[in-house]
Amino acid sequence: MSLRLTSLPSTGFASAAAAAAARPSAAEVRSQRNAVFSREQARQRALYPRIEKIEVSMQGPGLDGTLLVMNRGMSTPLSCARHLTEYHVNNSVLALVDGEPWPLHQPLTDSCSMTLLTFKDSDPTLANQAYWRSCAALLGQVLQTAFKDDYNVELLSTPEVPVTSGAFCCDVALDPQLDSWTPSEESLRSLTKGAQQLIHKDLPWEPLEVAPSVGAGGLLTQQVALRSSDRLLVCFFSLQYKQEEVEEKAAQHPKGRVTLYRCGDHVLLSAGPLVARTGLCSQYEVTALHSLGQGPWGLHRRAQGLSLPLQLQAHHTVWRKLRQRAEKLSRKVCVPLSAPPCRTQQKRVYKSSDAWAGASSQAGCRRRGSMSPVCLQLALKTRPPTLQTDASTPL
Repeated sequence: MSLRLTSLPSTGFASAAAAAAARPSAAEVRSQRNAVFSREQARQRALYPRIEKIEVSMQGPGLDGTLLVMNRGMSTPLSCARHLTEYHVNNSVLALVDGEPWPLHQPLTDSCSMTLLTFKDSDPTLANQAYWRSCAALLGQVLQTAFKDDYNVELLSTPEVPVTSGAFCCDVALDPQLDSWTPSEESLRSLTKGAQQLIHKDLPWEPLEVAPSVGAGGLLTQQVALRSSDRLLVCFFSLQYKQEEVEEKAAQHPKGRVTLYRCGDHVLLSAGPLVARTGLCSQYEVTALHSLGQGPWGLHRRAQGLSLPLQLQAHHTVWRKLRQRAEKLSRKVCVPLSAPPCRTQQKRVYKSSDAWAGASSQAGCRRRGSMSPVCLQLALKTRPPTLQTDASTPL
């Protein structure tokens, strides 16, 4: 991406050049991570040298009783959708495989039952959560490529916040040279343009499960003896806080694994499944970049954005109201990252917290490209009046 932000500080060019010479460029780091990701992906695919068949029992409206014979370790939920209709290919966001959320590009390894999820399902909870998480991942990708190579950008985390918080978030630590920089409206528009370029490319989010076999302390000291999956983690997470994040995510996974995603040449660690592709995003805007104060890695900032999926676009007056909400600092809300709630729990949570997509269908806005002010009012009325806040962050 050729996007470069303007209005950056003009001081410290000599020190910036020295720092840039002492570390690999952002492009070199992305290239290295991408190459290791590809090698590990090829290694995992080679685990299935012979074509073995599995049976996939499809569930959902009009699909009950449909049985597909697919290839173990090769076929994905998207492959199954291609055997159905164009609607399923274009509108599927996520899959439920034996009741568990499953990325559309994740290969199937056993016979299973499958449900393809869309944003217009009667219960869009899982689709909404995956979409919000994907929008935050896209924001992090834009931030890492938006600045000149002289400025280092570290992605700290993508806080799990509910849809009703009004904005998705990405916490970053920018180069110390940028501590005095305050982003202008022009800078936010540049970030938005970068995200829209990725959306226009319709890039897939490719998942890759990795099982770390050594602790975080050993990731840096035992590189020679590591398998490719471990070298992958070394390549991505050389900083201490990233090693801790890997250990935390692995502890939460029932099999002790972590999931990486690749979008273009950008690779990230995700707390949960992402949607199939960037093209599922429609209206997308970077709304704010708040300062959270000094932290262990320098000045922490929280980038925020707002988006609606392709099937649920809003009128510009409604969008303006939503944008005003998304500009306010969004507090981190703790959301369980383990197994998803049962279907009855999801329905109860949906009624109170995931109204932004469900409200449009319940209020009768089923036409693509429309969301009436009535739907917006319904969404605002059903959201909780207060949010649980993180006391460690400033106002």
